[in-house]
Amino acid sequence: MLKGKKIVLGVTGGIAAYKAAELTRGLVKRGATVNVIMTPNATRFITPLTLQTLSCNPVYTDMFSLSGDWDIHHISLAQAADIVVIAPATYNIIGKIASGIADDLLSTTIVATKAPVLICPAMNSNMYDNPMLKSNIDKLSALGYLFLDAGRGELACKADGEGRLPDPSDIVEEVEAVLTKKNLKGHRVLITAGPTREPFDPVRYISNHSSGKMGYALAIMAKRRGADVTLISGPVSLPVPEGVRFVGISSASEMRDAVMEHIEEATVIIKAAAVADYRPSSPSDSKIKKGAGRLDISLEKTSDIISEVSKKKGDRILVGFAMETEDLIKNARAKMKAKGMDLIVANELGLPGSGFQHDTNIVKIIDPSGNVEELPLMDKRDVADRILDRVLEISGARRV
Repeated sequence: MLKGKKIVLGVTGGIAAYKAAELTRGLVKRGATVNVIMTPNATRFITPLTLQTLSCNPVYTDMFSLSGDWDIHHISLAQAADIVVIAPATYNIIGKIASGIADDLLSTTIVATKAPVLICPAMNSNMYDNPMLKSNIDKLSALGYLFLDAGRGELACKADGEGRLPDPSDIVEEVEAVLTKKNLKGHRVLITAGPTREPFDPVRYISNHSSGKMGYALAIMAKRRGADVTLISGPVSLPVPEGVRFVGISSASEMRDAVMEHIEEATVIIKAAAVADYRPSSPSDSKIKKGAGRLDISLEKTSDIISEVSKKKGDRILVGFAMETEDLIKNARAKMKAKGMDLIVANELGLPGSGFQHDTNIVKIIDPSGNVEELPLMDKRDVADRILDRVLEISGARRV
């Protein structure tokens, strides 16, 4: 998702500098070109060779070092960067930037770039709480510099408090968010995700294999593209995406009530949840004990949430999903027509790397005209991006 992006990673002299290796690997894995600048103190914690090996690029440590390309490093790196990331950012580097000091390669590159600068503080908790640091962060934030708050936990000095470098995976996520075009700004996207659980006694329930990964990928990507996102989710093991309004539910009836409560504010509704079609008609108030004979459970239909949404959708864009084991296109088209969807995303259970539990998916996006866009195996976030692209097309066509 960062393919083709040029990132300058500034590493300063704190113990968290060792995490720059994981961060570099994460950025490169997402397709970015990473050029690392290390301050002299940073090289005392981690060697340039380590980061050069992981980035597959030279590591810059000295503003006055000679090289064969004749570039002025702080200018060439500053101009080429799509974003400059400082991780870890010490008390010292934050103070230097806030004071306009440029006395080494990193600080000079920062003042010479017009790219966004993301600063990830890491230091002792007392330093992080220092009013001068807070003042410098406020000053730089007002000037357009971006900050990722330090985490809380045990620090290298054995103190417990704020000051930990944010997790490298969170920094990668923030980089992607900063570099993503905010073309969904102004949209309010309602997304459902995960399974529902329909109890037949206080201990047991009927459910399905949905992991929620597709719906959560849609929430992450919609938020990243500037939308105001509400995520209504059944029980899953995934962390709640940053910056979204989250509503946790368990049963299909709870899902229905939550959707109806939030539908009025939505401009886009994406129903990615695997909602149970049936529930036990007479759940027991106490645990059903195992007996000698068979146990028969009577089922009744749950509410058809998407049909109910369709009746109230107005100008809202409605996207649904279809999981099938046979006649994929035929069944998906019939579902789309019957339930008034603007798009349906169809995937066939059983294809390698597709469907429940996987981080990847193979889908077909079908519109009411009968057009079918077949997507190959790809990460679910990439699938989410393609779905949101189609949502934008529909939104743009309706404004014309």
